[in-house]
Amino acid sequence: MSASAAAAGPPPPSPLARERAAYRRSRSRRSTLIALASTLVFAGLLVAAVAGSPGWPRVRETFLDPQIAWESLPAVLSGLWLNLRVLVVAEIGVLVLGLLIAVLRTLRGPVFLPVRLLATGCVDLFRGVPLLVALYLIGFGLPALRLQGVPTEAAVLGTLTLVLVYSAYVAEVFRAGIESVHPSQRAAARSLGLTHRQSLRLVVLPQAVRNVLPPLLNDFVALQKDVGLISVLGAVDAIRAAQIESARTFNFTPYVVAALLFVALAAPTGRIADAFARRATRARSGS
Repeated sequence: MSASAAAAGPPPPSPLARERAAYRRSRSRRSTLIALASTLVFAGLLVAAVAGSPGWPRVRETFLDPQIAWESLPAVLSGLWLNLRVLVVAEIGVLVLGLLIAVLRTLRGPVFLPVRLLATGCVDLFRGVPLLVALYLIGFGLPALRLQGVPTEAAVLGTLTLVLVYSAYVAEVFRAGIESVHPSQRAAARSLGLTHRQSLRLVVLPQAVRNVLPPLLNDFVALQKDVGLISVLGAVDAIRAAQIESARTFNFTPYVVAALLFVALAAPTGRIADAFARRATRARSGS
């Protein structure tokens, strides 16, 4: 290509290409307008159905009192700060323990049988026990042993329970990712002179984590919601603060405030999980 041709830049689109581009833009605008109109109509019908129900005035007074919502907001926000701290610690603990259990379950060789059985038993136990029952058993049973050094704070015991239960789920996600990596990847790493530990850390785990990132994020979205269950142990988190405010005002509006705050907390992570899922789908399809 000559210098003059390169300086002139790409040729202008043909009339047919401009016509096709204009058609695609018009179809996109039409789809957007239809989606907006259908959403507004659906929202209008939903609001009309709820507001026209016989019990709506009583529901509005009991659940949607603006003044009580404003007055209870500081206490619920203060409790939500505890939920956030528990969430951060629990997520780190779940990542570490879940990955450790997954690696132990994928060890091969008869010498590792006791370790595999122990890891499998932990997964079966904490996946089978309902989270609420696990909170009661660990939160009230562990301090009752009166062992030296065992924590007694409700938030600590609640965090420990969340880590144990969610690690069982996350371990299976990690294990599925590890087993999805083709054995030839590990064989190629070993042929290059890497040890078993190096091939696992440098070759297998990066691919495994990339493969299971969307379901992993979904588990953490669920964890964001379940951190509110530590209130059953007496920790004054957002749910417990809403319960106290509700008992003080004889109104359920504080619960609605807590629910909206949890939704605001979980929604961004959910959209990130969706974006990663779409990206993984495009990567697999090669588009």
